[in-house]
Amino acid sequence: MPGRNQQLVLGALARSERPMGAYELLELLRQEGLRSPLQIYRALDRLIEEGLVHRIESLSAFALCVHSECTHGRAAFAICANCGRASEVHDPALERVLRRIARRQGFRTKSATVELSGLCEACAHG
Repeated sequence: MPGRNQQLVLGALARSERPMGAYELLELLRQEGLRSPLQIYRALDRLIEEGLVHRIESLSAFALCVHSECTHGRAAFAICANCGRASEVHDPALERVLRRIARRQGFRTKSATVELSGLCEACAHG
């Protein structure tokens, strides 16, 4: 069960329409008593460990895991370069390809995040 700080971070990510950086979260949660970046990063680390949050490296941001079938540490995101929204997607075929690539390299994968950058449907047609 997530602690208070983790609950606050989870709530902020759940309310956000796009991934958020640690300092954005800190600014948003200052009034709730979170005062240092370390508090935010510790909460995020714990939430990532529990499979509730993903780190999106290209954005230096974090997103709530929205798929119950999410394989811990594995996700793919379609990230809109215009509006900043990131849609989490899962595809068993992609999972198999990533496992096959790792196996060929003799690599034991701890986590894998695939990031697609482009325009979401709304921005592409808007």
